[in-house]
Amino acid sequence: MAVAIALLSAALAAAGCGLGPGEEVGTASLLVTRDYGREAVLPATAEEVSESDTVMRLLDRNAEIETRYSGDFVEAIDGIAAGRDGGRAWDWLYYVNGVEATVGAADYELRGGEAVWWDYRDWSAALRVPAVVGSWPQPFRDGYEGERVATALECFADRPTCLFVRGRLASAGASLAGEPAGGGIRVLVGPWRRLRQDPAAAQLEKGPQASGVFAELVDTPRGQVLIALDEGGEVARTFGADAGLVAATRRAEGPPVWIVTGTSRAGLTAASRLLTGATLRNRYAVAVEGRGETPLPVPR
Repeated sequence: MAVAIALLSAALAAAGCGLGPGEEVGTASLLVTRDYGREAVLPATAEEVSESDTVMRLLDRNAEIETRYSGDFVEAIDGIAAGRDGGRAWDWLYYVNGVEATVGAADYELRGGEAVWWDYRDWSAALRVPAVVGSWPQPFRDGYEGERVATALECFADRPTCLFVRGRLASAGASLAGEPAGGGIRVLVGPWRRLRQDPAAAQLEKGPQASGVFAELVDTPRGQVLIALDEGGEVARTFGADAGLVAATRRAEGPPVWIVTGTSRAGLTAASRLLTGATLRNRYAVAVEGRGETPLPVPR
């Protein structure tokens, strides 16, 4: 009998099932909100996770959940369920280190250091929001999709602004590289007329359905203006001449790309000053004009 039990244990371990929680691998944080991060559903928490933990298990330990598709996807958290309301589609979507997950929560294995963010939102204007800024200092500190990667700063601003952003990234724990590597995170800093030449940044000009960013930078006879959109993708506010924006996006399965831009030098400087946890935390993107910050999208 002892031999049989030993053989069974070995077989289960080889199959990756395990008989226990496994060894601890570090700490993971959990944030659960609704309406693009505007309202907390559960208190933020952080706890030790083991090598057998997944995003689903972390959530299940901290909330009452209902699942679908054989337990792979979340249907409801603390009684707030996916569905339609007034013609608008609502669902639970999650991010790890600020990057939208591409697998079900039950299949996303935690390795320690992750910032997991669940948000219940109206996705009728943008089914995918591939990256967000609200998990700062992630993904710069611990990377994305389970891999620690370098960060490439591509700065087309004046020297003081470039040095300031580099300092903020270094303080966030970024491993700064001179050139973007295959899976490296990119941070684009500069006036929009320059950044719009980048294919990833140019997605903003195709609307939130393409970029996941609820903002537009538009040419007018008086120069460029920054327009903030609401959750339905409609114009909610037009900023003045010195507006700035911090947002994140992703092109297909490429690395996340952060955008720090403005409609003027003053707007770009103001945008660069947003790179702090106090300003970005729990936000998808942030617009700024002077000292006034506007989380995006704007509520309907």
